[in-house]
Amino acid sequence: MFPFSFEWAWDAGHLLFFGGMWYTVAILGAGLTFCLVKTIADTLAGKGSHH
Repeated sequence: MFPFSFEWAWDAGHLLFFGGMWYTVAILGAGLTFCLVKTIADTLAGKGSHH
């Protein structure tokens, strides 16, 4: 559900729940992006073990 949906209500419950949800999704996305970039950089540099 997004704020542009007509079912959206600007109340404290919606703001807390969706604020927490999008905060969590942003943290997970940033962590996943960091891991992918670090893996690609290490692979291209030849770092890491082969086991």
